[in-house]
Formats: sequence, structure tokens, C-alpha cells
Amino acid sequence: MIKRKKMNSVVAVVSACSLMAGFTSEAAPSQPGGKMIMGTKENHILEVQDDTLEVMPDRIMVSTKEKIEEEQRRIKEEIEQREREAREKAEREAEALRAQYQELMASIIFCEAGNQPYEGQVAVGAVVMNRVKSSVYPNSIEAVIYQAGQFGPASTGWLDRVRSSRSYTATSMQAAADALAGSNPIGDCLYFDQGGYGMKIGAHYFH
Repeated sequence: MIKRKKMNSVVAVVSACSLMAGFTSEAAPSQPGGKMIMGTKENHILEVQDDTLEVMPDRIMVSTKEKIEEEQRRIKEEIEQREREAREKAEREAEALRAQYQELMASIIFCEAGNQPYEGQVAVGAVVMNRVKSSVYPNSIEAVIYQAGQFGPASTGWLDRVRSSRSYTATSMQAAADALAGSNPIGDCLYFDQGGYGMKIGAHYFH
């Protein structure tokens, strides 16, 4: 009798364990995301791990996008900086060239008409500009002024001395600036001399 009771107790314990094992194995897959319930503490750790795995790809994508945008901004800024420096360099070179032409023009005006009225000085500069535009003469200010047999001060060396010493007057410098800017009181005239014919301004005749 006692042995039978012991056997019944063992069977009951085994059945209870089996039932609990079956209940656990059936309940586990029913959790969201296939998380296993192994205890409150362990379940919490698994959930945190799963959430981290879900968020990390988005964080990687955001970080990569920000790096690409930052690199694009850096490249754009470098290109803009180079373009700005190139423009500034070109402007400086153009300004230096304009200043050089103005000094050359002022020097020839001073040599040829430094003692003439202001309009006559501008007129000499206009003759130079008319020749630059003409197909008969060279197409640069320096080439026109230094063309052999055309302007006496250029062939005698006086022009170069005035240029090197900058001994032209402020009036000649302003007349040169006006002539370079398009001021022209003598129309299409290509020549000037004293005692000749044509439009008379001061002691010069322009034709």
C-alpha cells in the first residue's frame, strides 16, 4: 500500500514537470519577435538587444548621409574659393594692365601735347585709340605707339624716359583715362601735326 502511494507521487511529480515544460515551449513562440521568456531579467536583456539591432541600421544610414553631405559642402566651398581667387587674380591683372596702358598713354600725350589745352591732349590719345581700332595699324596701344616712324618721342627715347621717371602730369594722366574710356573729340582722325590741315585744336591739326 505504501509503495503504491510513493509510485503515485512520483508519477504526479513527473506529470507536473512535463506539463510545465510543455506550457513553456508552447508559450515561447507566441511572444512578439520570437523572443524566448527565460525570466524577467533575461527577457529584458533580449528585448534591449533586439531593439538595438533594429535601430542601428538607421543610425548608420543617417551617419553616412551626414558625412556625404559634409564632404559635398567642403568640395563646393573649395571650388567656390578657387573660382573667387581666380576672379580676383584676373581682376588684379586686368587692373594692372589698365594702369600700364594709362601710364603709357599719359606719357605719349605728355610728350606730344603736354603744352596743349586739355581737349588737345585727349585728342592725341584718341588718335592712338583710332589706330588700334583701324585694320591699317597694329591692334594694341603699345604696338601703335612704338610703331617705327610714327611717334617721334618713341623713336628718340624721350617716351621711355618719361615712362620710367613718371614725369607725365596729372592732366596728361586724366586725358589718357578719358581717351581710354572712349572720349574722342576728333572723330575718325588717324593723324595730327602742326601747320597742316584738318580739325584744329590748340597748335595741332587732326585729320
